[in-house]
Amino acid sequence: MQLILWFAVLIASVWAADWGSDQLAEPLSKLRKQKGLSEAAGAAFVALATASPEIGTNTASAIRGLSDIGLGNLLGSNIISVPIIVTVAYLASKTDSTQNTKPEEPTLQVKREALTVQAIPYVAIVVLAAILTLPSPWRGLQPIDGWIMFAVYFIYLAQAIFRKRQTEENVNWNQSEILAAVAGVLALALGAYLIVTATEQIVSILGISELIGGLFITSSLSIAPEAFATWNVARSGQVTAATTSVIADNTATMTLALFPLALVGTAVKDVRLFAVNFLFVALFAIVYAAVIKWGKKPNSFELWEVLALVAIYLVYLAVMIFVVL
Repeated sequence: MQLILWFAVLIASVWAADWGSDQLAEPLSKLRKQKGLSEAAGAAFVALATASPEIGTNTASAIRGLSDIGLGNLLGSNIISVPIIVTVAYLASKTDSTQNTKPEEPTLQVKREALTVQAIPYVAIVVLAAILTLPSPWRGLQPIDGWIMFAVYFIYLAQAIFRKRQTEENVNWNQSEILAAVAGVLALALGAYLIVTATEQIVSILGISELIGGLFITSSLSIAPEAFATWNVARSGQVTAATTSVIADNTATMTLALFPLALVGTAVKDVRLFAVNFLFVALFAIVYAAVIKWGKKPNSFELWEVLALVAIYLVYLAVMIFVVL
């Protein structure tokens, strides 16, 4: 009975997150134009809301002494999110609500700033996180690691805001629009938190390992709000913001969501499991940046490149099932 109840909470939470994401597309566009921000910089703002599942569950895990759930959630969400979000953005871009006809070219086009403002900084952050956590002399998460990554996030946010600035535009805001946007962010954050909470309860009831539960259940469901937001933002015509939101979200996860785990100290109990997952986090970050930079069509994702990301995730599952576990 408890399992059914928590599944019901899970479904309701996903609905709430979906409704909340609907309220973000137009305000994001207006805020970006008003401040003269690029679409890639605008994605950094959305990430503060969409990364709330990872930040929330890791904070709760640290407080409750269940750091393995948070650690699994951090790594797992940074792996599955890339193929899922890019695929959702690709499909949504084919049904852009601002166009009367479908695009002729089967590509997901993004702006050049997606590489320099989002993708390259994310690769650098992943490499830094690996240096701080993998070498045996200082393996795991210590408070100093958390403070370093906390500072790194705000450096990333500053460069996203101040690079590629555009001409500011005058936009009109009305009270109902502002209230709807605030309600949307709150619904998205609350829905995301409840998704994580319900998932944690389901893991407990089923008797699944905390780390494995974090890697596969919590992380998979915690990106649902981000997937909803990506679909709606991409259909509104903001394809770059939608596509780069996954990198902005992963950046927040690798820094802000790592912070509470580091403050309480989190040991790496299974080095091989941790290293393999970190390897795939880095692989997805590098492939994402490489496709934008050196793909057949620069600054875009073709269908086969989207499918390649999905294929890499299937390889990850195979490695985890047949080699690691």
